Amino acid sequence: MKPPRFWFKKHATLSSILLAPLGWLYAFGTARRLAAGSRERLGIPVICVGNINLGGTGKTPTVIALIEMLKDMGRKPAVVSRGYGGALDGPVKVLQNHKPSEVGDEPILLATFADVWVSKDRLEGAKAAAHDGADVLILDDGLQNPALHYDLTLTVVDAKMGFGNGSVFPAGPLREPVNVGLSRTDLVISVGGQIDLDHPPVINAALNPIDMGMDWADAHIVAFAGIGRPEKFFATLKKLGATLVATHAFDDHQPFNDTILARLEREAFHKHAILVTTEKDAVRLPEEWRHHVMSLPVRMRFDDPKPLEARIKALFK
Repeated sequence: MKPPRFWFKKHATLSSILLAPLGWLYAFGTARRLAAGSRERLGIPVICVGNINLGGTGKTPTVIALIEMLKDMGRKPAVVSRGYGGALDGPVKVLQNHKPSEVGDEPILLATFADVWVSKDRLEGAKAAAHDGADVLILDDGLQNPALHYDLTLTVVDAKMGFGNGSVFPAGPLREPVNVGLSRTDLVISVGGQIDLDHPPVINAALNPIDMGMDWADAHIVAFAGIGRPEKFFATLKKLGATLVATHAFDDHQPFNDTILARLEREAFHKHAILVTTEKDAVRLPEEWRHHVMSLPVRMRFDDPKPLEARIKALFK
């Protein structure tokens, strides 16, 4: 579902005003659920990666960057995810033969970098990962989850979108008021630019495509994506010099069936173009389609990773 435009208006609109009472109820429900949590400690560090906004802000690339950072420190990280869109309740360790319909798409992507446990009950998933030998856990999308004590909490923000109109769903794009979410945050990761915050500290980051040896300047592309903000993916391709002859934005996490993919392939054929999608979308492609579509992987790079590295090293002292 495409978010309504009024969510990102800096001034109040009739829609945001009329929906404000529902936003207060949503925020109250979140606060009540958080207050009832047990915040259990597991004996190993737990890093929470979350956001205040609904939708995609860059959490998955942040988790991948954390995995790489922790491995460089000689640690054995594991990721715990609720497996959005997957049917399995878990706890279950994600394996190569799992499907997105079982464990979700993001866990399958993350499992190429580290052990990933999917569980609707985050605490049980975390216990399973710790029992399996992990010495540090990364809780994906956990800012509003009350089950675990977090030793380090990172809130990811898309710098271009910011916090929208500052209102809670459905009056705006937020899961809870900004000041409430930031009060439980140790560091903010600002993706794609700078945001002005007095507290907590902000680390600026950017998503950079991996060099695949492809001369994008000569490429004519039919691009498609089912992520939080598909337009970011399309803009990345343009910056690489590609000619986008068509773009198709799908709902976040939308499955790609033969009908959709055959239509996209016909369009690419008639326009003498290639099909390109994101790395996360690629894991939702049926096996027989994966050789028909190129994917463009991106990785997060921090402007100055030292503050984050210092906070992580302090977890093991």
